[in-house]
Amino acid sequence: MKLLILNGPNLNLLGIREPEIYGNQTYQDLCKLAEDHAQEIGVELEIRQSNHEGVLVDWIQEARGRFDGIVLNPAAYTHSSVALLDAVLAAGVPTVEVHITDPERREPFRRISYVRQACAAAIAGHGFSGYLEAMDYLKSLNGR
Repeated sequence: MKLLILNGPNLNLLGIREPEIYGNQTYQDLCKLAEDHAQEIGVELEIRQSNHEGVLVDWIQEARGRFDGIVLNPAAYTHSSVALLDAVLAAGVPTVEVHITDPERREPFRRISYVRQACAAAIAGHGFSGYLEAMDYLKSLNGR
């Protein structure tokens, strides 16, 4: 089984960006945690991050036939990108939307998720552990 983790804008700044909201752990810490978990559960993992919407759309489209699941943290594009919604719908790859914080407990505009309606599940407010939960969920869908 092969999973793809895609991270949207500004997640490369974890540990620097608003640590009072996102914590002090870095993006590299997140990647290491996910890679270690992938080894534990026996899945192949690829992790990517981009600040550019079109790049994320391209990667989602390219996942079709190459990956068994996508863990997607669209970050700020959650609240604005119909393009990501359409890409997830078109790719047909089971996708879990993940957020480190809980958008429902933040500013009202963050409560809107365009991509969620195309996702098999959404996990929010569990910190970095949400990524691991998403990986476990996708593995359970494949029965492997």
